[in-house]
Amino acid sequence: MKTLYKTTVTTTGGRNGQATSEDGVLDIELRMPKELGGQGGDYTNPEQLFAAGYSSCFGSALELVAKSHKVDLGDFSITGIVEIGQAEEEDKALDLAVTLDCYIPGVDVDTGEKLVNQAHEICPYSRATRDNIDVTLNLMLEEEE
Repeated sequence: MKTLYKTTVTTTGGRNGQATSEDGVLDIELRMPKELGGQGGDYTNPEQLFAAGYSSCFGSALELVAKSHKVDLGDFSITGIVEIGQAEEEDKALDLAVTLDCYIPGVDVDTGEKLVNQAHEICPYSRATRDNIDVTLNLMLEEEE
């Protein structure tokens, strides 16, 4: 791989700690969600950060694919939904699953599906998770009135 960008984030305290990037731009407290036995509250967690990273990266891949097909995405959005749960095959292991809701107003179903599927092929997050976690892609089109 030819590196185009590199960043470093150090986390202390695991899910109940602090994550700080080397440049100081990212400096956030982490807390385990109540659903996992933590205190919850107004803090973020690894699943939220993963959803933000994946949805934004996928959005950029979608823009790249749309540009190559000369398709205007309009006011599109990608909503990342990350689930964490007990793995079926291992006693204490946890698994992730991701759903990406891709809202692309003004495109037809065939075009939208083609763009979303091609974005999934080139997105670095999609490539990194392929065959490792379940990823569901949903095409959300503009509702007719």
